[in-house]
Amino acid sequence: MDEQLAGWADAPARLRTALERDEFELYCQPIAALSQIASFPMAEVLVRMREEERALLPPGEFLPAFEHYGMMVELDRWVLRNAIRHLARGSRIPRLTINVSSQTLKDADFPAFAEAELRAAGVRLDAVLFEIDESDVLARLEAAARFSVAITAFGGGVLLDGFCRRAVSFAPLKKVRVDFVKVDGCVTRKLLASEAAETKLKAVLSVAEMMGIDVVAECVEEPDVLDRLRELKVGFAQGFEVAKPQPIAEIAAKP
Repeated sequence: MDEQLAGWADAPARLRTALERDEFELYCQPIAALSQIASFPMAEVLVRMREEERALLPPGEFLPAFEHYGMMVELDRWVLRNAIRHLARGSRIPRLTINVSSQTLKDADFPAFAEAELRAAGVRLDAVLFEIDESDVLARLEAAARFSVAITAFGGGVLLDGFCRRAVSFAPLKKVRVDFVKVDGCVTRKLLASEAAETKLKAVLSVAEMMGIDVVAECVEEPDVLDRLRELKVGFAQGFEVAKPQPIAEIAAKP
């Protein structure tokens, strides 16, 4: 039944073959610095899977299979290794954010692997931000804390994604070292229509300033929202109003 749901006769073998044959494509979505016009200091890396008959599969069609079969660490390593290769070739976007799964959070060897890949490629150690989801942090607080300490120890950066998806809680920031928090789209999308949403965002901005953490607003899809974020002095923004996802070779590589 698991194999039928995944759509492959032998799902683990299909996923392993895809990793071995590099049957994935990297995209990235730029993140703008709102204090500067047309400045994109970083971009989030996104992954698609190639299927001959169905072209590129979106993450929702293959990530659940990787998660179900406990293979997310292998995929995260593939994404990191190939994103670093793009940085090593020279990139007009100097920093990439890479999503890290809950399985990778628990992998004690991953930070050392990341450092070794960055050093071997001759890429700055802070050129990658490791993006971890707030729900994973809350569910695995000790593992997330160890992960963030190991990443920051070699000079890497950590971004906390999905912030404020539930109630506003700063508990994760007390134990997990982060350089950025990404405010969830449930706040950003309601920013102009909901006083509660703006109050949440202001609370995040206040605490982040005290802790020396930068703030990214995601899912920015309207020009008026972008203008309001600038007025509130939010540091960074991501979304279709800022830039759409594009193949990493087109958007990150130097012309």
